[in-house]
Amino acid sequence: MKTIRWGIIGCGNVTEVKSGPGFQKADHSQLVAVMRRTGTLAQDYAERHGVPKWYDQAEDLIHDPEVDAVCIATPPNSHKDYTLAVAQAGKPVYVEKPMALNFAECQTMLDACRAADVPLFVAYYRRQLPRFLQVKSLLDEGAIGTVRFVNISLYQPAQPDLTPQNLPWRVRPEIAGAGLFYDLGSHMLDFLDYVLGPIETAQGFSANQAGQYSAEDIVSTSFVFQSGVQGVGNWCFTSFVSQDQIEIVGDRGKISFACFAEAPLVLTTSQGNTEFDIPHPPHVQQPLIQSIVNDLNQIGHCPSTGQSGARTSWVMDQILGH
Repeated sequence: MKTIRWGIIGCGNVTEVKSGPGFQKADHSQLVAVMRRTGTLAQDYAERHGVPKWYDQAEDLIHDPEVDAVCIATPPNSHKDYTLAVAQAGKPVYVEKPMALNFAECQTMLDACRAADVPLFVAYYRRQLPRFLQVKSLLDEGAIGTVRFVNISLYQPAQPDLTPQNLPWRVRPEIAGAGLFYDLGSHMLDFLDYVLGPIETAQGFSANQAGQYSAEDIVSTSFVFQSGVQGVGNWCFTSFVSQDQIEIVGDRGKISFACFAEAPLVLTTSQGNTEFDIPHPPHVQQPLIQSIVNDLNQIGHCPSTGQSGARTSWVMDQILGH
């Protein structure tokens, strides 16, 4: 078993708890280098997390001979270029979600990694979290019979005090690809791809109703999986109410669960309701990171690849008409 020595490009907030410590705590895994454009911030991260090396230039980290694989934890607008650079260096790539600004960029990334013969993984970590694996287990064992349709609903109040001068990057399409739908909806659609198979057709409506920023703040969609299962979804980011629910309905029951909230999933059948309260691990990306390390050591398989990540980007592009 080889210890995979990781480097992170973009050691920002997402890496503080969700992923960074996971690289250190996964078996046969070690975080040896981090990079951030502001060198003092990279140094601070390295010192606080016990990482031996830090850089302020991505190229230096990519070409460090002691870095075996690279995690790209920057906003989506730089995912493609960094992925191409890492692939050219002959190293495996683990990229944050959404995979890129659009499906066309995903295709370029896939082609580059294929040409370089390096694997490409995407950080849709719900595919390995125990709570979500319970959903998959219930579906696989036929707990709700044959699946008929899916309902997705994610409603959030408007973010207060946004001005053109202080917009977060997640609502700036030139950085994020679109608005919050790309950031949050991607997790929901990707997990459904995992448990129900690929979505074959999708269409939608999007608009900006509140005028806080230029990106869409409401999205409605309908979609059909290759299996024939149908689905609808509504995402509204300027709502009075808050709601976070995915509902998978079959001919003998349904499964309801939150994608982001810490809430039990509920199985409903003719026998009544059964709740499963399964907590997340301290570092939510660690189980997926472990699957990548196992994959690279050829003793396991990571379920979140460039191919699956690109499918989710394709669906979102179809919904938004991109």
